[in-house]
Amino acid sequence: MKKTNTTTTKNYTTKNTEISITVTGVLEITRSGMGYVLMPADTGDIIIRPNNFGNALNGDEVQVKVTKHNLNSNRKEGKIIQVIKRKQIEFIGELSLNNHFAFVRLAGTKNTPDFFISQDNINGAKNNDKVVIRLLKWDLKDKSPVATVVKVLDGETMNNIAMREILMDGGFSLEFNEDVLNEANALSDVITEEERLKRVDYRNTLTFTIDPIDAKDFDDAISIKAINDDLYEIGVHIADVSHFLHTNTALDTEAYKRATSVYLPDRVNPMLPEKISNELCSLRPNEDKFTFSAVFEITKKAAIKKVSFHKSIIHSNHRFSYEDAQEIIEGVATTESNSGLQYSKEVLLLNEIAKQFRAQRFKDGAINFSSQEVRFKLDEHAKPIGIIVKESKEAHQLIEEFMLLANKAVASFVDNTKYKGEAIPFPYRIHNTPDEAKLLPFIAFAKKYGHVFDVSSPAKIAQSFNALLQEVKGKPEQHVFETLGIRTMAKAAYTANNIGHYGLGFTHYCHFTSPIRRYPDVLVHRVLQSILTNQIEIDKKLEEKCVHTSKMERAAMECERAANKYKQVEFMQDKLGEVFDAVISGVSGFGFWAETVEHKCEGLVSMAHLSELDDFRLVEADYCLVGKRSNKQFKMGDKVKVLLVAASLDRRQLDYELA
Repeated sequence: MKKTNTTTTKNYTTKNTEISITVTGVLEITRSGMGYVLMPADTGDIIIRPNNFGNALNGDEVQVKVTKHNLNSNRKEGKIIQVIKRKQIEFIGELSLNNHFAFVRLAGTKNTPDFFISQDNINGAKNNDKVVIRLLKWDLKDKSPVATVVKVLDGETMNNIAMREILMDGGFSLEFNEDVLNEANALSDVITEEERLKRVDYRNTLTFTIDPIDAKDFDDAISIKAINDDLYEIGVHIADVSHFLHTNTALDTEAYKRATSVYLPDRVNPMLPEKISNELCSLRPNEDKFTFSAVFEITKKAAIKKVSFHKSIIHSNHRFSYEDAQEIIEGVATTESNSGLQYSKEVLLLNEIAKQFRAQRFKDGAINFSSQEVRFKLDEHAKPIGIIVKESKEAHQLIEEFMLLANKAVASFVDNTKYKGEAIPFPYRIHNTPDEAKLLPFIAFAKKYGHVFDVSSPAKIAQSFNALLQEVKGKPEQHVFETLGIRTMAKAAYTANNIGHYGLGFTHYCHFTSPIRRYPDVLVHRVLQSILTNQIEIDKKLEEKCVHTSKMERAAMECERAANKYKQVEFMQDKLGEVFDAVISGVSGFGFWAETVEHKCEGLVSMAHLSELDDFRLVEADYCLVGKRSNKQFKMGDKVKVLLVAASLDRRQLDYELA
């Protein structure tokens, strides 16, 4: 659950009621229609009944008056008295037309009222049309929110509308307004002599990109040049978005508002207009491009002798896909299949150095979680016709290690630079130590499998994690321990308060390498450039920006998760009645989740179905369900055969039964 800072005034007078407390938080409305205002974990969320929502919608930041508080149970109830900030103002729904007005009912079951549309705001929509609407106003005195139709989704497929709804629910705009597009289109890619003289020129140094085969924007490139037999100049060159994105412009305001690109199975909802992301700042081959570079002198043994940072110009000589680079690494590339074969020596050298960086990282305390990602093979209507499990191979790890190196180096450089004796506000990427409340049950569970954790220090905990992950590799319980281990981890975030990155084992870390798709990287570029030019300006609102970008990052992840779930259900719709090999991926008091082995499609085996076999109860400490009469167990990691009985696109849920 998302948590927010709160403002609280306390004046307790009785055991059960209290009417003078006001707090601020975020309203979350459950599928049942009940609402909660989310509070820090130690203070307890506030229950909001539907008749006390006022004019608030799901996800809004609100002010709440606490009307009841049981001090024994810490159960609170409240009433929303003000909406501070809307999560979203655009929605998708179905229009119901009357003589002189219309209403739009939204999809879903989150207790959202119908939106009133006046005759002037129907804008050509017809009865039963699917439409995009924009909220105009909703005062407390208004019975219904008032909106206008901004687009009729005529002839659009259900899955396209669903992806739009997911993005809107996450608070992301689907299109750029005219001011933003005009500013983007006015930008020039001409490299003037004046600008060239401000930059280091790498156009004659071998440079290439390595990206997914279907990538359209290229944030980063790597250059390599031999200094002598054992020393190499290796540059990590990042698209110089900040050259085009200036503060106090419509472009910058919109980029900050979005804070991140959102990657769904069939589309990207970009942070920046295509003119910037796919043209001006994309490091395409055989084009001169502005970059911001972290340049290292490195030996073959991965010893770093020198680090420097500067604005630059590059000319990428070649665009590798991950598959192309992997062919070279595996020694199976041919001149017919791989036009980058001429750069094999450099790719192999970079890979050897990257492998040494990677080994040292894990030795220094980074945790070696492996995770599987899926990619959907789509037809011309964006309907999934196949699911491919993506593997992280050495080509991916090569790029990952050099990006980590640059991010770490920039953060360390800024942290070691002082302004008037004080630290410079900077958006660090931090990751806290594991949550003890989640870690201790996991350690107890691991002990049942013979794995002992040393909890004497955070570093020892990380070592214990790595030892466990190495021991279970290839065993049936590997997926269980990886899944449960990841759940013990804190969430990474942006903040000016540097506490290091526990999962990576770094004392200094930031995001420098993806400014096309992440706004914090733009902030990093601006701070770094201000130091390099000795024109430091202290950003007093930096922490506020870190909170916002962290929030939008989580929203994007929720969108991506929802979209993947939708596509899984869409893929499985025509497979009702089929039986699949699966693995139990989660347990709860209302059943267990099973993930198919072949397609990684997760669904629920409900307790209602299991009750036909036995009366099952949840044993949380063992992550399993146990039958009261038979003592039969269903625990995480168990292999099962499941029958697909339902595939609901509305709920984005698959329902299984035991086969």
